[in-house]
Amino acid sequence: MESAGETGPAGASGAPASKEDKEGSKCRSRRRWRKVKAKASRLMHSMDLRMMTQSLVTLAEDNMAFFSSQGPGETARRLTAVFAGVREQALGLEPALGSLLGMAHLFDLDAETPANGYRSLVHTARCCLAHLLHKSRYVASNRRSIFFRTSHNLAELEAYLAALTQLRALAYYAQRLLATSRPGGLFFEGDEELTTDFLREYVTLHKGCFYGRCLGFQFTPAIRPFLQTISIGLVSFGEHYKRNETGIGVTASSLFTSGRFAIDPELRGAEFERIIQNLDVHFWKAFWNITEIEVLSSLANMASATVRVSRLLSLPPEAFEMPLTADPKLTVTIAPPSAHTGPGPVLVRLISYDLREGQDSEELSSLVKSEGPRSLELRSRPQQAPRSPSLVVHFHGGGFVAQTSKSHEPYLKTWAQELGVPILSIDYSLAPEAPFPRALEECFYAYCWAIKHCALLGSTGERICLAGDSAGGNLCFTVSLRAAAYGVRVPDGIMAAYPATMLQPTASPSRLLSLMDPLLPLSVLSKCVSAYAGGETEDHADSDQKALGLMGLVRRDTALLLRDLRLGASSWLNSFLELSRHKPHPNSEPMAEPIRRSVSEAALAQPGDPQGTDPLKDLKLHDLSLRGSSETSGTPELSLSAETLGPSTPSDVNFLFRPDDTPEETEAQDELSTQDRGQGIGASFPRGFHPRRSSQGPTRMPLYSSPIAKNPFMSPLLAPDSMLQGLPPVHIVACALDPILDDSVMFARRLRSLDKPVTLRVVEDLPHGFLSLGSLCRETRQAATLCVERIRQILTPPGTAAGV
Repeated sequence: MESAGETGPAGASGAPASKEDKEGSKCRSRRRWRKVKAKASRLMHSMDLRMMTQSLVTLAEDNMAFFSSQGPGETARRLTAVFAGVREQALGLEPALGSLLGMAHLFDLDAETPANGYRSLVHTARCCLAHLLHKSRYVASNRRSIFFRTSHNLAELEAYLAALTQLRALAYYAQRLLATSRPGGLFFEGDEELTTDFLREYVTLHKGCFYGRCLGFQFTPAIRPFLQTISIGLVSFGEHYKRNETGIGVTASSLFTSGRFAIDPELRGAEFERIIQNLDVHFWKAFWNITEIEVLSSLANMASATVRVSRLLSLPPEAFEMPLTADPKLTVTIAPPSAHTGPGPVLVRLISYDLREGQDSEELSSLVKSEGPRSLELRSRPQQAPRSPSLVVHFHGGGFVAQTSKSHEPYLKTWAQELGVPILSIDYSLAPEAPFPRALEECFYAYCWAIKHCALLGSTGERICLAGDSAGGNLCFTVSLRAAAYGVRVPDGIMAAYPATMLQPTASPSRLLSLMDPLLPLSVLSKCVSAYAGGETEDHADSDQKALGLMGLVRRDTALLLRDLRLGASSWLNSFLELSRHKPHPNSEPMAEPIRRSVSEAALAQPGDPQGTDPLKDLKLHDLSLRGSSETSGTPELSLSAETLGPSTPSDVNFLFRPDDTPEETEAQDELSTQDRGQGIGASFPRGFHPRRSSQGPTRMPLYSSPIAKNPFMSPLLAPDSMLQGLPPVHIVACALDPILDDSVMFARRLRSLDKPVTLRVVEDLPHGFLSLGSLCRETRQAATLCVERIRQILTPPGTAAGV
């Protein structure tokens, strides 16, 4: 008698199941197991949230009864009121968080990467509830003690109650996003007017409570002292900035002289809120560049690794030829960057732990740019190390408006030591003086120059990795897209840390976290993006603008003129960057000579659209499913540049869904009622609930959306499938509490849907910009090490061990 274990599954004919059937059965079993595991995890978190809320409500009621019996004193009355408020907000918040938690799994990249803005918002609210629970227990245990500090505990309870109230408002906003967005989509895709109304409503919320006593409560405790120091420095710098018109004359020692901000958290929070709402992008550029003050940069370099080579180079604006990947016999001309300010040199910094062959050559020395008497000089060494087979090209962050390779030099030196490869960091021009696409042009030019002259940099160029953080991560993607469009070599991989991939002013659950993020508030993020798009300056002739003085007004008027010129040039910039709708004539002869026009030059020569329309101006997220791979042609130069890309055809891939999405998940998303979807994102809060509103006046957050921001070379998440197919393997390291977390999740989902190699690792409890905080605590060091491991994977040739 044959046993069941020997026969295996059989079809209708009784034949043993095929290998494909067995693999399919295993995949279905794994999916069922992941679903069961995810459901159990959601149930556990929901029960934990309910138990936490119930415990907090019980303690609040007990403290209310105690303090209400202490007589008619003002302190007792306020304590009774604050615990009554805690009880009310906790009971109202718990069901909203439960509904978000029940749907959050639909927006993860996969079961092994449970991360998205909805999860982060729930986690942040749980942190606030946990702190209030701890404080309520402390009050219940010590309220009769003569050492009980009544005023201190009352102030902290009131601050966290304000934070809990605002978090409840964010939970309701997240529910509206959930009800109106497409299944699996983290970015709101409704009417643009609805988006504008939502953002205008959102920015009126009170924020100061998150920048006082509650500052950084959602992050790991080791980060909070640093954030407190930064916040005190920020508000002090804001005072000096107003007094000195443009911040000139502010020294590092003067930043922390305002002791009143250190001892009065409420005053600090209110001033912090005023600054982020009212001061322009020039203030943030000045503040973020504080790290390059000589004293601070010297201290940072003392704590970093010691390298043999750290030289600032100036690449001359000279065109050169690059071989095409498809046919190395043909070449394409790489023209120097020219947008906005004309051709100019590109500054780069070469960092190498060892002195390698070529790095002390006369040709490289002729490119060295002096950094002053304190710059590191290359010292001769008897024995040189051989050229490394690998090279890392790095693009720094800073919101496209601030910082340089010098700001990021400390962790780059560590990378050079741990990886043992040369690193070339690009000092691209910054907005608003040099808006898009100047930075892209310079980074692409420097990338191509590095490939062509890798021997001078101490590398053979066998493996090349692009690495960047924040805005630099965006440039990693767009430079790779441009390399694919030109037909030149694309990098072997990309490591992007907390990258920005969607630069449109749109809503997402992680964007809601910007209400409380001290490093990346929404208004500041919007100002940086607007500056990069060329439209950051707006005319606000009020007291705050006048406080900048005569120089501030002159700068504002000059920027208005430059903005008009930039917007007037946006038509040819869009034609330079968009996919051409003009297909080459089928009978045209192939070009006999190498292509010698840059994309910008070709765009200037293109005939205009007879209808005068711009397809990218109307491009929305849901249109991506209709923009697919380009039609191919017999012309061998079809992939040389953006002007030769043919018209796109409809794609069968919808980036809003993962390939393994199941009908059950779609049905779960459809549980959101049609009525909820039709109410719009500006639906009112529940009756009786009123969040706190800002007392700082209207927020100066640019809501203007430039058509350029919808271009895939600025917002790579909006790139059609045909462009994303040209990307190399991508490794993304994101932060769970980052306002731009959803950028990473959605970009990874798009690449996964196209079967492109992509990994996403989300670190917990750390803020945006953790690479610059690498030596601060154990958590930041671990996250920085993870980035190094991802780069090492890219630099390791296939089939060999990574050695990590």
